[in-house]
Amino acid sequence: MIEAENQTSQLSEGKKGERPGEKLLPRWRRRNSYYYNWLDRIYRFVVRPNSRVLHVGCECGDLLAAVEPSYGVGVDADEELIELAKKRFGHLQFHTVDPHELSAGRLSAELNEKFDYVLICNSLGKWHDIQQVLERIRPLTKESTRIVITYYNYLWEGILSLGSLLRIRRPYLYQNWLPPDDIANLLELTDFDVIRTTSYLMMPKRIPPLTILCNYFLSLLPGFRFFNLVYLVIARPVPTALRDEDLSVSVVVPCRNERGNIEDAVKRIPEMGRETEIIFVDGNSTDGTAEEIESQIAKNPERNIRLIRQDQGVGKGDAVRKGFAAAKGDVLVIQDADLTARPEDLPKFFRVLRDGKGEFINGSRLVYPMEKRAMRFLNLLGNKFFGVLFSWLLGQRFRDTLCGTKMIRRKDYELIEANRSYFGDFDPFGDFDLIFGAVKQNLKVAEVPVTYRARTYGKTNISRFTHGWLLLKMSWIAFKKIKWLGKTR
Repeated sequence: MIEAENQTSQLSEGKKGERPGEKLLPRWRRRNSYYYNWLDRIYRFVVRPNSRVLHVGCECGDLLAAVEPSYGVGVDADEELIELAKKRFGHLQFHTVDPHELSAGRLSAELNEKFDYVLICNSLGKWHDIQQVLERIRPLTKESTRIVITYYNYLWEGILSLGSLLRIRRPYLYQNWLPPDDIANLLELTDFDVIRTTSYLMMPKRIPPLTILCNYFLSLLPGFRFFNLVYLVIARPVPTALRDEDLSVSVVVPCRNERGNIEDAVKRIPEMGRETEIIFVDGNSTDGTAEEIESQIAKNPERNIRLIRQDQGVGKGDAVRKGFAAAKGDVLVIQDADLTARPEDLPKFFRVLRDGKGEFINGSRLVYPMEKRAMRFLNLLGNKFFGVLFSWLLGQRFRDTLCGTKMIRRKDYELIEANRSYFGDFDPFGDFDLIFGAVKQNLKVAEVPVTYRARTYGKTNISRFTHGWLLLKMSWIAFKKIKWLGKTR
């Protein structure tokens, strides 16, 4: 019916006398354009444009060209396909290399830098030693590199074989079954850490209206997803743990009418890393919050405390962005001024980040017992509902999406900021801008439970029904952009 894109070894079994090369491969791509377009969309969603990209098993170079790299290198053992790729995409580099012998020296004498992404599209099954290939890839990566792997679901083996027999798709050699767990195990053995796995495409041929029903609805549902054709696995190199002195920390505290909590915040926010600065962002308070912050700055000269006024800005999201823009630390943290999530828990977040266990650290209030009146019943139900919903939408576990405590490296936040236009400026809370961005940039997410207590001063600025409606609208944005792979650039 269609083809797994990697299989090139039996191309010569096409039309009698036809050799693999310029005419045959594009014909197969055109014949199965719907499937190939889906592959392009998946990779374009994952890969940032203008990145350094290595495609191992690149065939004729279409996928590498589709992700729009600033520097793209494709390798494949098939010399004829590589020559075709060179003719079609002169702005990219292509090399005839057996992936089992891959190295920087085999690619180019000029290739000294590492790659941002390594793509492996349906090639795993034709390698006789996948672990060896992954070991060869490892020296070509850096800490921020992402390994992006797609492979076909073995349940489709019979249909794919029939498609080859009927010449609807390209013939290929028999391959071993490689479910995502086996792929994850091979990655772990070669010092890669799986970030997330998901699947796509229940119907790889366009048959309206069944295509829309199967690929945009049924393929997303538990149970039905088991039958999707394409597995996606995203991984990163296992990072090296850092030392405390390697990182400085900026704690951003958005506040509006929180005068009674400011002194406690200064006392309770701990020193972390090489240096810790506290940045209060005041949202035009009317109870003297800004004046109290200035008073605390004068009373605590030994601490690095700053006040930023939100002025014309509105909402916590705007306050967080202003605070992050002014921050000087290597690590950026959000600490809510109401102190319902304890500042004393922040070192737990820092240790997870420092040790490389996560790149985006999200707090969860729904693990430990919370004080009475800390969270109203409807709020508790809403938080649990949106935790389940967003875990499904984002393909990663988020038990508590609205916990105000979050931590991220500055360099990772800058990636989210630079690519914010994909989702748009829609988030008044500041939480979902970071959560959606972290998933889009393939950051390793880790959750840290926090102790949640009742507010001791002031009242909440959250409106259950108004903000609940906003959350539903943001869920729809996430559904279209992530599940449906909306506009990928």
